[in-house]
Formats: sequence, structure tokens, C-alpha cells
Amino acid sequence: MKKVTVFTTNTCSYCAMVKKWLDSKGIEYNTVNLDENPDMQKEIYAKSGALTVPVTLIEKEDGQEDVVIGFNLPRLASAVA
Repeated sequence: MKKVTVFTTNTCSYCAMVKKWLDSKGIEYNTVNLDENPDMQKEIYAKSGALTVPVTLIEKEDGQEDVVIGFNLPRLASAVA
């Protein structure tokens, strides 16, 4: 089973769209709110190279990670498939 984490902020409309899409597909995920956990911003920046949200981190069974930046449905769909 893949572990999905969405990094978000309180005011990010694209973050809500990613979470709504994951919900519609029945995909379980964790949410990390960077407004409430600013220390996590450095960690996700190191993985993604992005200072923007949403960043969706998909950890595969083999330990490899896919990082999807923004509301990129084609990329998100292939990463969680």
C-alpha cells in the first residue's frame, strides 16, 4: 500500500482540490499543514525543490518516493496508480 501525504496551508485552494480528488478516488492520505508545522517546510523543500503548495508525497512499497507539485492531475493519477 502506498503512503500518500499532502503538504498544504490554510489558504491554498489547490490543496483543497487535491484532497477532494483523492477523496473521490477513495485514496487515503495524511495532511501536513505547513502553517501549523513550519518546521516541515524545510523537509518538503529538500524533497521537492518547491516553495509552493500543494506538494503531494507518495511513498511506494519499495521505499521510493514520487513528488507531485501543484494540482497536476495526470501526474498525480499516475503516481497513486
